[in-house]
Amino acid sequence: MSPRKKAQAAFASALMLLFLSGLATYFATARLLESERWVVHTHEVRAAVGDIDSALSRAGRARSAYVLDGGDDFFNQFQAALADIPSSLHSLRELTRDNPRQQELCSRLEEVIDRRAALLRKSIALTKQSPDYEDGQAALSREAVPVSSEITAIMQQMREEEDRLLESRKQNSRRLFVVTVVTLAVAFILAIELFAVNYRLLSAELAARELAERTVRDSEESLRRLTGRLLQLQDAERRKFSRELHDSLGQYLAGAKMNLELFVQQRKDIFLTEAIQLLDQAMAETRTISHLLHPPLLDEAGVVSAAKWYLDGFAQRSGIEINANLPEDLGSLPKPVALGLFRVLQESLTNIHRHSGSNKAEVSLELVSLGLLRSRVILSVRDYGKGIAPEVLTGLRNGAASSGVGLAGMRERIRDLGGDFSIQSSAPGILVSASIPISPSEEQTTISAAS
Repeated sequence: MSPRKKAQAAFASALMLLFLSGLATYFATARLLESERWVVHTHEVRAAVGDIDSALSRAGRARSAYVLDGGDDFFNQFQAALADIPSSLHSLRELTRDNPRQQELCSRLEEVIDRRAALLRKSIALTKQSPDYEDGQAALSREAVPVSSEITAIMQQMREEEDRLLESRKQNSRRLFVVTVVTLAVAFILAIELFAVNYRLLSAELAARELAERTVRDSEESLRRLTGRLLQLQDAERRKFSRELHDSLGQYLAGAKMNLELFVQQRKDIFLTEAIQLLDQAMAETRTISHLLHPPLLDEAGVVSAAKWYLDGFAQRSGIEINANLPEDLGSLPKPVALGLFRVLQESLTNIHRHSGSNKAEVSLELVSLGLLRSRVILSVRDYGKGIAPEVLTGLRNGAASSGVGLAGMRERIRDLGGDFSIQSSAPGILVSASIPISPSEEQTTISAAS
């Protein structure tokens, strides 16, 4: 995965964590609000139970006052207190609708309250009929004691049930709060770490991009220098070619012309013979120049034959002993590859003749198989001369401006073919190596030609 994709994945993961943290916060907040609602609900239930208890107490006090005084005001208070009890019971039943246990207690409470209310009404009715019948009132009071105790017990059970539910809900809320805080903290830390990773990856990508841009600028600068020096070399080659044409071919043609003119004037065969000899030399010189510019053997017989022809001529002209290891069955390489290898061979041998001071050189050319339909052709040229200083050799490998247009041209030519070009110290001397891959289709052409 590339650094950019890793940075995008880290950023997306951080956003996802923040989104999940937001969802967790939302649900935790909703649960906390729900818990608060249940706290309020508990207080409402307790208040409803208190209202029932208060109404019964008011009814009991009004009944006692009416028994003692017999006033209508106390009777009206009694009636009003009993009238409040059904609405309070209904409110309590509605509040506890979600709790079967509380509903059961509500039913029991209604039943016992009805019994208590019936005893209170009997006491009121007895007071109306026999105001001085104290034994009857005492009997009703004794009968009401267990009923009141049962009412109190049921109300206490309902309060305890609500207290239990409230404590359970508080514990759940506390656990939820702790889990939420821990989740948010972990998510926040992970998000910060992912953002940090994203920042580091983006910084690394920016640094790599800056390095690539700097490399491109350096390459463009090197290419501009190379182009300028190539133009200079082209002008120098043109001047050299002009001198060759003038000093050799031009002189031969001029001599032939003078001999022909003398033959026309004097009609002596010797002038015609000399003119023919000069024309033969001019034709030979023309072939030499043409072959040096582009050997015809390179297109007709392949790079091996062209290399043998060039090595023979170079050894004769320079006096350098050439030890060549050239395969007989290399086949016909693609024309750009063959031309690139031949130019590297020419430039390497020229540098050996001009700079190394070596009296011998080794040349090898081989086709290395790298597996199914994959191969590389490798050209190596080594001399045994004075070599190159390490700092200069480093500059040559890095394509420094002082590396010379010939070496830079070889490097660019091999790079354009997708190959590798290297210069190594070989103690003594220098080893120049060019390695070019051959595609499956090109390799098949080479193999067919070789067979």
